[in-house]
Amino acid sequence: MGPGPVNADPRVLRAMSAQLVGQYDPSMTAYMNETMELYRGVFKTTNEQTLLIDGTSRAGIEAALVSLISPGDRVLVPIFGRFGHLLREIAERAGAEVHVREVEWGTVFTPAQIEQAIRETKPALLAIVHGDTSTTVAQPLDELGDICARHGVLFYTDVTASLAGNTFEADAWGLDAVTAGLQKCLGGPSGSAPATFSPRAVEVINARKSIEAGIREAGDAVSAHPIRSNYFDLSMIFDYWGPKRLNHHTEATTMLYGARECARLLVDEGIDAAVERHRLHGAAMLAGVQGLGLAVFGDLEHRMNNVVAVRIPEGVTGDAVRGELLNDFGIEIGTSFGPLHGKVWRIGTMGYNARKDTVLTTLAALEQVLRRSGATVTGGGGVGAAYEVYQDAAGS
Repeated sequence: MGPGPVNADPRVLRAMSAQLVGQYDPSMTAYMNETMELYRGVFKTTNEQTLLIDGTSRAGIEAALVSLISPGDRVLVPIFGRFGHLLREIAERAGAEVHVREVEWGTVFTPAQIEQAIRETKPALLAIVHGDTSTTVAQPLDELGDICARHGVLFYTDVTASLAGNTFEADAWGLDAVTAGLQKCLGGPSGSAPATFSPRAVEVINARKSIEAGIREAGDAVSAHPIRSNYFDLSMIFDYWGPKRLNHHTEATTMLYGARECARLLVDEGIDAAVERHRLHGAAMLAGVQGLGLAVFGDLEHRMNNVVAVRIPEGVTGDAVRGELLNDFGIEIGTSFGPLHGKVWRIGTMGYNARKDTVLTTLAALEQVLRRSGATVTGGGGVGAAYEVYQDAAGS
């Protein structure tokens, strides 16, 4: 019940136990095509280039940034938590001239602040996190696409922590590049990074296409300024997933099975229904920790549906409570990073664990462990407050 990874859906694990097939077996290429179409539904996009990057969610981020950024490009990174700093570092390593704007952790940017920063820095790319689990808040993106379009700026976001648990619409919001991971609201294991790229982003990426010598044919592109990574070269990965089936790498077959099943389950449930499920159980968890008398960190107006940051009570050792929850109840909750390390716990309700039973069990266990640690809590207040949320939802 931490900020991710969470327990994978048993159906995903079952799908991952299937036997391997060759990367050009007709069934394998069919799985790839099916996966692309399923993730178009998950991202709410019609982008042709919607696929998987083999690697963890950070691999997806790096593939997007290293392929979109040419050395010397200006990149704007608004930072409101730990993972904004990650975008900054990857962009700098890709050779970008990075411009940063920061707000206090627990808050987000207004569209006006973003537009003002774009006017001041004139970037080629805006790179911003959607939901940052380090602070548990989500940056509103719905107005940023129009801002980027007005100023001729490419728009990238990392939705690893938010996708499928919070409202997200790639096309309607004007996104050019989006990357994610499986280990949070998608209910799978870390190791595959779903991603989608608009035609405008594809044009930028393919302008730097350079097919490697060992598989190059007459007429193939050889750029004077190729993408600075072979493994994360999206121009070649697009051809690997596309009709050319360019031999780039060997697809991580088992991860493909898992990623495909994550998307299939979500599309079957309905993306809007999955978001509502996360909203309901996240609201119950929030009410529950407040019902215990605990304070919550961050701007609740922009809180992510799927994770809440709880301030550790005075006189309580945060790691000791986490240890007792894990050892005595088999429940894991998270700590945090940077300025919040040792000050908050992060409790997730996401993916397969966004359920009533997990919420109530976690709140009941947390109450008992806090009592043992000497903290003052409201007896039955956590489970009681969560029940009220569920009863209100049932009656609405």
